[in-house]
Amino acid sequence: MRASQFYIKTTREAPIEAETISHKYLTRASFIQQIAAGIFSIMPLGWRSLEKIRSIIREEMNNAGVLEVTMPVVQPRSIWEESGRADTYVPPLAQFSDRREREMVLAPTHEETVSMMGRYGITSYRDMPLRLYQIQTKFRDETRSRGGLLRVREFEMKDAYSFDADDAGLDASYDAMAEAYRNIFSRCGLNAVMVEADSGSIGGKDSAEFALLSASGEDTVLICDSEDCDYGANLEKAEFVKSLNATEVPGELERFATPGVKTIAALAELEGVSSTKTAKAVFYAIDDQVYVVVIRGDYEVNETKLRNMMGGSEPRFATPDEVEAAGFVAGSASAIGTDSAYVIADESAVDSANLLAGANQNGYHFRNSNYGRDWSADHVGDIAAAAEEHKCARCSDGHLEQHRGIEVGHIFKLRTIYSDAMNVKFNDVNGKLQPSYMGCYGIGTGRLLAAAVEANHDERGMMLPRSIAPFEVVVVGVNLHNNHEVRETAESLYRQLTESGIDTLFDDREEAPGVKFADADLIGMPVRAVVSPRSIRNGGVEVKQRAQAPSDSEVHAANDAVEAISALLET
Repeated sequence: MRASQFYIKTTREAPIEAETISHKYLTRASFIQQIAAGIFSIMPLGWRSLEKIRSIIREEMNNAGVLEVTMPVVQPRSIWEESGRADTYVPPLAQFSDRREREMVLAPTHEETVSMMGRYGITSYRDMPLRLYQIQTKFRDETRSRGGLLRVREFEMKDAYSFDADDAGLDASYDAMAEAYRNIFSRCGLNAVMVEADSGSIGGKDSAEFALLSASGEDTVLICDSEDCDYGANLEKAEFVKSLNATEVPGELERFATPGVKTIAALAELEGVSSTKTAKAVFYAIDDQVYVVVIRGDYEVNETKLRNMMGGSEPRFATPDEVEAAGFVAGSASAIGTDSAYVIADESAVDSANLLAGANQNGYHFRNSNYGRDWSADHVGDIAAAAEEHKCARCSDGHLEQHRGIEVGHIFKLRTIYSDAMNVKFNDVNGKLQPSYMGCYGIGTGRLLAAAVEANHDERGMMLPRSIAPFEVVVVGVNLHNNHEVRETAESLYRQLTESGIDTLFDDREEAPGVKFADADLIGMPVRAVVSPRSIRNGGVEVKQRAQAPSDSEVHAANDAVEAISALLET
């Protein structure tokens, strides 16, 4: 491809709102153009990279026995009502009415549509396993799009779905997709780690995300530091071993004055103890009912775990007025003496003895509060947020390390939640009607490209892997238009590279050499070959890898340049 016939409109300055490296470089390199918040056009350079990502995904999906389909972006709201997600999906569905006043939605995902496909085609256990995928546009009306292609409203996704006859079949499909994902990310130059994750609005039994560890990531990932343990989870899902002191002999409940004490830190300091010896009450409202959440003072509430415990309803902090109306005194509250309140407790507060707790009276607290004797809960479970240095729940030796991560893929075991709701049934070997066991598997192609930039860049621009760079090689001609020998050598090199099957951009524009070099570095082709009067005087063609400094370039005879470039591409 000749640059003079291509669309290259690079800029020196990034958009003011650009926060991440990928947003800055993809915009400056004219890969993307923002149309509105979270909505981007993909420009020719970006399209070439995304097309290579799509090809990798298609190859791995095909190798895993997944069949390609296409499902509509615009869908009737009625199928979302059938699944039960029409009013609960987060963020809320983008909706409109067509000219016949039928309610329609813009699909953020396609579990409902693929369930209809399964319902139509699956009648017997012999029809499974069935694995389907598409690469197609989605729309999610995010409240805060950010990071360029990292979090957008309209985006392209590879979403795949599996149908199996039982849990064992689902496990096999899930494992096959996990392996395909590892291959995809490896081929795209990403060292993504697979960690346990919350299923969120997709639902299902189990899920895992593939995270690229990066300071620009908006996810928090916790990974065990033991070499013998492979445990990892995002913050929403992570579990840990809690230190407990349940073996203490319960002391007598004692109320004492704590004037001006409103925080756990102040209470612990007053008594000269660690916050592990305290219990705090946090007030949430769920569907306008106030709940008292009790957790040991050294831990924080994980609101995702709380939401899952309460059946998927979104919790929010109760307002001071709601807390007061429920009969509690903020800063001195606990579950003691509140028989009419709905109490949710973390295991840490239940299994620890003799904790300091609020007395539900301004300026007073209790010593030696104990679960079962002094207070009780309607729900008890793990609702604590894991953090750095917490002990790993999977092994006995490791501790959790905290990282920032970019989610580049997510896989889910849906089991029968959609097949039950949408009647995706089949006759088993005994002729009995059973629900299909489903899984779903997603990769955002644009996010994957952005993640690759986050992982592969320097101060001059992007350094994209060969597999997904818009071109593998850029041939830069210097003084092409007034030096016949330079032009003949550059044209010959471009022709030889193209005939060798190497994806090459020939920068034949009438631009200053500095502009061409800066664009080559910004766009990030893996290898640069310069043909100039100086390179010819020095023996031929100046060749270097993108990651090398300009001073590290080597000059090769024109007849040997293609071989030298090919060797660099293989390293």
